[in-house]
Amino acid sequence: MDKSICGLTVFFEAPFWVGVFECAADGTVSACKVTFGAEPKSYEIGEYVLKNYYHLAFSPAVTAPVSKTVRNPKRLQRCLRKQMQQTGVGTKSQQALKLQQEQCKLARKAKKKAWKTTEQAHKFALKQQKKKEKHKGR
Repeated sequence: MDKSICGLTVFFEAPFWVGVFECAADGTVSACKVTFGAEPKSYEIGEYVLKNYYHLAFSPAVTAPVSKTVRNPKRLQRCLRKQMQQTGVGTKSQQALKLQQEQCKLARKAKKKAWKTTEQAHKFALKQQKKKEKHKGR
């Protein structure tokens, strides 16, 4: 049976509060970064997750091992407390976010290049039309 594990890490990255959604499934990890602005309350985070989770743009999946061990609840609670004390984002999620950023950059460049070529073609057509009008003796 395939399991999907999703987590949210909220931390302060000057000057804003940032949340990183991490989803691990089938040995892959994908992440999404969200900027909250002011320090979000727990109920605000809950509302945000309920309203916007399906609209988040997750990064492409990066391969990562997913552990399937069952942990003692007390140990799990200690680990969670330890994670709350730590700041920063896991390296796998950072890689996933970086990959997403690079893909967006390439898409933006391609879109800009296509727009430039169409604009140049339009300007060239206008120049040619103007040139033909001059030769008609008007």
